[in-house]
Amino acid sequence: MYNWKELFTEQDVDELITKSAERPQLIFKHSVTCGISAHARFKLEEGSEALLEKADANYLNLLRHRNVSNYIARIFSVTHQSPQILLLKNGQSVFNTSHHAINIKSILEKL
Repeated sequence: MYNWKELFTEQDVDELITKSAERPQLIFKHSVTCGISAHARFKLEEGSEALLEKADANYLNLLRHRNVSNYIARIFSVTHQSPQILLLKNGQSVFNTSHHAINIKSILEKL
């Protein structure tokens, strides 16, 4: 995804938690072999300029880094889903949604 920082490790997630005290952080968990996930990615890319004005955007390739997804699920007490969006503010996940519910409007409302 263009202009989105890719996450590789649990330490990357820990850094986002710290950064979320200064600026909201989005995490998009994406399965590159899933059609629903591809559609969610397309919808996010269409509105990414509006998102990037208000938050830092981060991308997790689930097929390569399932362990990081499991870490996210554990520390934020969310069920692992794919695709999934989480919005972090002040070290907490304040919004998450998945599948067809992923859309720019709902994310911008939470920002």
